[in-house]
Amino acid sequence: MSTTASTASEAAASDRAGASRRQGTFYRGDPGMWSWVLHRITGVLTFFFLFVHVLDTALVRVSPDTYNEVIETYKTPLVNLLEVGLVGAVLFHALNGIRVMLVDFWEKGPKFQKPMLWTILAIWVVVMIPGAFFMMKRTVEVMFGGN
Repeated sequence: MSTTASTASEAAASDRAGASRRQGTFYRGDPGMWSWVLHRITGVLTFFFLFVHVLDTALVRVSPDTYNEVIETYKTPLVNLLEVGLVGAVLFHALNGIRVMLVDFWEKGPKFQKPMLWTILAIWVVVMIPGAFFMMKRTVEVMFGGN
């Protein structure tokens, strides 16, 4: 028997692999995969914010005038929009973290992980809509006039 001879099953597997390459191999995933990705991204964003926050707070000991200038730049509309994003990231990270703990430590957690994901997304939307409104209210009034 030759080692170079291929069987029908090997040929079929090769055809499937070739078809996969032709159609693309990007894994589109399910909601659980996107939850995993968002959890990592929001964790990194939160860490970056905390790093910057520690640095800018440390300025008060080095130069109070510089600290005041930095704090003044935080009152811009762009930074206000970034703050809304930060709150959204921290809120999603916290809610998804609770879901992950329930999946890991609750015996029925794996069975209910998708409904829990949709529940935390609903809670996130319910909290973020009024939160973003009240966070952006002053900025919109300053930019477009108002009381």
